[in-house]
Amino acid sequence: MHAARLRRGEDIARVRADGVARNDALFSLRALTTPGPTIRVAVAASRAVGGAVQRNRARRRVREAVRTVLATRREGRTGADLLVIVRRGALDASAADVRGAVERQIAAVLP
Repeated sequence: MHAARLRRGEDIARVRADGVARNDALFSLRALTTPGPTIRVAVAASRAVGGAVQRNRARRRVREAVRTVLATRREGRTGADLLVIVRRGALDASAADVRGAVERQIAAVLP
């Protein structure tokens, strides 16, 4: 399943306010189901994660894990808007740990 980027500030605010929250040591996930098959994803990292280089690295690692997990999901499921807020632990975790955490959290919020 192809994931699009969630870009508009009002869409992100709607997910933050109305979405179902799931927390992990590596990131916080908010999900809001939407009509249609598209899954849109926004990945954010606060300055608490580190400097710009660390924040970008953490976002890239989590974004790639989300991309690979969504690529393995079956088509025809409901759409959703996902907001992933990266935590500092994502910098030191292995790629397999990040992908496993993403799989668990996405499976919990998406039917």
